[in-house]
Amino acid sequence: MERAGRPTIHDIARRAGVSKSLVSLVLRDSPHVSDEKRRAVLAAVDELGYRPNVVARSLVRRQSNHLGVMISDFNNPFFPEVVAGLEDHAHQEGYRLIMNTGRRVVSQEEAAIEALIELQVDGLILAGARVPMRSIQRAAESLPLVLVSRSSLSRSMDVVVTDDRAGAAAAVEHLARLGHRCIAHIDGGSGANARTRRLGYENAMRHRGLDSHIQSIRGAFTPEGGAEGVHELFRRSRPPTAIFAANDICAIGAMGALEARGLRVPDEVSVVGYDDGFLASLPMVELTTVNQPKTEMGRTAVEILLERIRGERDGPRRVVMPPRLVTRRTTAPPPPTRD
Repeated sequence: MERAGRPTIHDIARRAGVSKSLVSLVLRDSPHVSDEKRRAVLAAVDELGYRPNVVARSLVRRQSNHLGVMISDFNNPFFPEVVAGLEDHAHQEGYRLIMNTGRRVVSQEEAAIEALIELQVDGLILAGARVPMRSIQRAAESLPLVLVSRSSLSRSMDVVVTDDRAGAAAAVEHLARLGHRCIAHIDGGSGANARTRRLGYENAMRHRGLDSHIQSIRGAFTPEGGAEGVHELFRRSRPPTAIFAANDICAIGAMGALEARGLRVPDEVSVVGYDDGFLASLPMVELTTVNQPKTEMGRTAVEILLERIRGERDGPRRVVMPPRLVTRRTTAPPPPTRD
């Protein structure tokens, strides 16, 4: 009578008529097993539907061939393309990903990171993490770690980011060339890289001689953040003719709020986003935005993490990727009666 529940090495050995140690040799693909006994063990594995306990095996081998990935916000269209790059390169290198999320809540992100460490992953990738840097540094003391879309002042941290200051400047330059002067920014609040994009916007406005028109409104990397930013801007005495939003979904929220106010995009107010996720190119959106090379960021993050895991280098790597402005239908010259 077979044992109930998940089959074990004991069950495989009994079915194949061999020892447990020989089953272990076969599962490790050892060459020191005869073809006849290998076939018997693999047939028993197939018949019983055996799956090895990855965590237990990793404790023995001190390597799991799994990488932990904490995604700050699965609802943000930026991250699926980053994950695609992570998965592509990890698969090529013989690794699997274990992913979780903190849902943009610091305490939940910290718990998610701890859960991945407890699963004995070989390394960590934190994408858009909002947790304090001290928590990230503590995790980096346990295992190799790479930050994606999150800057760090630490010289010991591996980082993959886009040049957000240059991206914000490209957005401002595009709007200024169209003739806009009253260009406002709805920022990403406490989100990763929100400060860098805000500083890029402000520096670009000063470079253009538009210091008196700087308006940075606190928002969030969410549709609600964009909508609330619009409501705040249009309570002011001189509302903008153009808005640079912290990311695409913030921009889409801003566009919805503008429409609710009876303002046409781009005839009355131009809008620029950031990320160039799949939503930006949809026919009903066609958002002018700043493209981040998301898939390439994911591939690069895995590459530099594996360098650490394999001991191929000791010093940190900071990879800064160039952004690219993508012009679509949400930007146009300002209306003649304003600005």
